[in-house]
Amino acid sequence: MTRTVHTIGTQSPLSEAHRLMNEHAIRHLPVLEGGKLVGVVSMRDLHLIETLKGVDPKEVAVEEAMSQEAYTVPPGTTLLEVARTMAMHKYGSAVIANKGRVEGIFTTVDALKALETLLASPQAEATPAPRRKTAPRQLSKKGASSKAAARKGARTTANRPTGKSTAKRPARKAAPARKRGGR
Repeated sequence: MTRTVHTIGTQSPLSEAHRLMNEHAIRHLPVLEGGKLVGVVSMRDLHLIETLKGVDPKEVAVEEAMSQEAYTVPPGTTLLEVARTMAMHKYGSAVIANKGRVEGIFTTVDALKALETLLASPQAEATPAPRRKTAPRQLSKKGASSKAAARKGARTTANRPTGKSTAKRPARKAAPARKRGGR
């Protein structure tokens, strides 16, 4: 988690949120009112609101763009629980808060850093990758032409698996042609 959390007030303009996000290279800002967490605004939220006609980022307040239902967890929540919930609900961040006071933020970037650390550990490198079991290739004994066909991956009656029907399947009907143009 990131412990140094940049926050913004509900009445701050969208332009200030943009400035903070660009200055600190972040995509999520917890939104506070009176020091208490009331929501989260993301870069995506800002872009969505700013694409509306007549919206001036210097005059519209952050509370107009923020998500009021921020995913919050208390300190000490396991990484597994947070990552599982974020993935299940497609959240971009989790705010770590204790009694409404923000103590940190865990984002998808933090999750990828944790994954990198896990995968780069000596224990992860020592674990061999699972191997695929393959059966030895059996070639027919008929002649050179069947051996060549078997090497190319063609199936002959000699190397066809047993237990399958050799009857021809009926031909499929062609799909009707699609019309071009609009819907």
